[in-house]
Amino acid sequence: MPMTREDKQAQAASVRETWDKADSVVLLDFSGVDVETITNLRAEFRKAGVEYKVVKNNVVKKALDGTDVVGNKQFLAHLKGPTAFAWSFEDASVAAKTIIKFREDNAAKLSPKNLPEKLVIKCGLLDGEVMDRAAVENTLAKLPGKNEIRAMLLATLMAPAQNLVAQLNAPAQRMALVLDAKLRKDGEG
Repeated sequence: MPMTREDKQAQAASVRETWDKADSVVLLDFSGVDVETITNLRAEFRKAGVEYKVVKNNVVKKALDGTDVVGNKQFLAHLKGPTAFAWSFEDASVAAKTIIKFREDNAAKLSPKNLPEKLVIKCGLLDGEVMDRAAVENTLAKLPGKNEIRAMLLATLMAPAQNLVAQLNAPAQRMALVLDAKLRKDGEG
């Protein structure tokens, strides 16, 4: 059954709301991928906190009316053919990482020999900037995640305290080494 005008408007409003909340979005061409594989991909996205939807390209254009993205010819060039959207919230790289890992885990199904590749990344958007497929795979997917950044920050914050403790313990360690050497020397003689 075709969508009514009201259905399209409601879907456009939903897409716009999701788009406004998202940190990044990755566009995928899912043509040729079987239902079971897409179901497994959706499950991986849910685990990662990524929202995945297949939306008609015209509905997306209508949803993004009045944004900078609508005037971007590079982005609009990717709104052709079957397009799925993977929105990341809180951690901009999680959708790209999930797709890359899923494609690696399912390489036999998605990249059969002598046949076109399936589940292809069309492009990505990060902070309003359009990223081509290579940038999504080689840059966005390699960005550290939220937890990795927290760990790096914690290590940076803890380093001065660890160095201070090491410096405070150094004289006592040196004294213990000197006394140990003296005891060994006295024991030999």
